[in-house]
Amino acid sequence: MNSSIYVPAENRGRVSVCMAAYNGAAHIEEQIASILPQLTSGDELVIVDDASTDDTTKIVEALEDPRIRLIRSAVNRGYVKTFEAALSASTGEYVFLSDQDDVWIPGRVDAMVAELQEHEVVASNFGYFGQAPRKIGSLRLRGSDSHRRLANLLALWIGVRPYYGCAMAFRGTVRDVILPFPGFLVETHDQWIALVGNLRGSMAHLEANTLNRRLHENNATPKKARSLRLILRSRIMLARAFAVALTRTRRLRSEPRS
Repeated sequence: MNSSIYVPAENRGRVSVCMAAYNGAAHIEEQIASILPQLTSGDELVIVDDASTDDTTKIVEALEDPRIRLIRSAVNRGYVKTFEAALSASTGEYVFLSDQDDVWIPGRVDAMVAELQEHEVVASNFGYFGQAPRKIGSLRLRGSDSHRRLANLLALWIGVRPYYGCAMAFRGTVRDVILPFPGFLVETHDQWIALVGNLRGSMAHLEANTLNRRLHENNATPKKARSLRLILRSRIMLARAFAVALTRTRRLRSEPRS
């Protein structure tokens, strides 16, 4: 993974990796092991556990790494609320989202931080392992589309722009635009973040794979084609999210970007 602007780890500022966890005992240790070597001593891995009923929290605690902040939810709230809680607890200048069961490719943090020197939000491509992806999983982001804001927004709404939260990061300076998530958002928090990035005119597509997604029976992402009713519900929800993101962007447009 190469980028035109390399930022040495000691000079890049604090990185926050935000992970939503739920019954992830089978894979979470392997995922954390792929993340921590890419972080400095001043970075943090914020893990919000969504009231797991397995040994997820015990496994995380046993790692005894001071960079890990484990936050337990008393009740199960679902992955969108759990990610929102993790992002809200983050303190870094660069904020990464992470699933509990993937594997990060070495150099991911450096490559994405480099893109965030000139953009507020970045999304990368990724590979798969475990199971074969659906046909839609073959869609790839192209760097040449990064600045095609209207085309990105339309493709996002249709559902053919592969913005996945596990492959996204953003500057801490837009945390107050992204948060709180709209109250009606019950899925596609990653599409919400991409809406903000594109409406702000500051979205980067990193063509390199920066992680490998593990596909298995318990993934939150649907494995089969959705019904027409669910597709329509999702499109309506994204249209509402667009209106909210547009309002927030217009309100904060006068604020300088750092």
